[in-house]
Amino acid sequence: MPGAPNRPPEGAPAPPPPPVDELERKVLRRLAPARVALRLDLWKGAPGKDLLDPFTRAESLYGAGDHRGADAALDQFSVRLAEPRWPTIPEPFRQLRVAIPAPMPPHYDPENALAAEVREANRARREAVRQLALAKASVAWARAHAVTVDDLDAPVAAAEAALTASGPAAPFWTPVDAVWAAIRERVPPPSSGKAPAPAPAEPA
Repeated sequence: MPGAPNRPPEGAPAPPPPPVDELERKVLRRLAPARVALRLDLWKGAPGKDLLDPFTRAESLYGAGDHRGADAALDQFSVRLAEPRWPTIPEPFRQLRVAIPAPMPPHYDPENALAAEVREANRARREAVRQLALAKASVAWARAHAVTVDDLDAPVAAAEAALTASGPAAPFWTPVDAVWAAIRERVPPPSSGKAPAPAPAEPA
């Protein structure tokens, strides 16, 4: 009838869900384990400013929805973490480091002769194995530091089983991303360890 509100016909399919921001997920998979890495005991509660600044910038940009900017800040963090002054970072957190490689011809890459889809499958598998190791280590660190993570044992186990059964597909990434969301929420961010500057004295 005239003036009636528009509505889809009966039995119409539901609208598709909004697209998933894959970059957001990729940033979370870097940001959450980096948070744990900067709280490892080796820093004695005070990671260096040159590590803390890009991490803090990445956290701020991620919270503001600028996932591309957060990813770039994490690139800077990963390069700084690879500097020789941090030789005692334990595995698997060492895998967060990204060194700047020296230029080399393509044929120096042992996978260069493989088909593109095979190279991509190998890369995806290595990243999934790395993420699982980081998730296990992060949960273990959190538990040892009085952070409640007992509910994360199930998604870690589910991810491990899914990786064995179907590889780095959605059944693997869904529980992994749930672990990272919880870790980022529950593990406090690292701090510089510096005491706040004293407030200026009020005039007499």
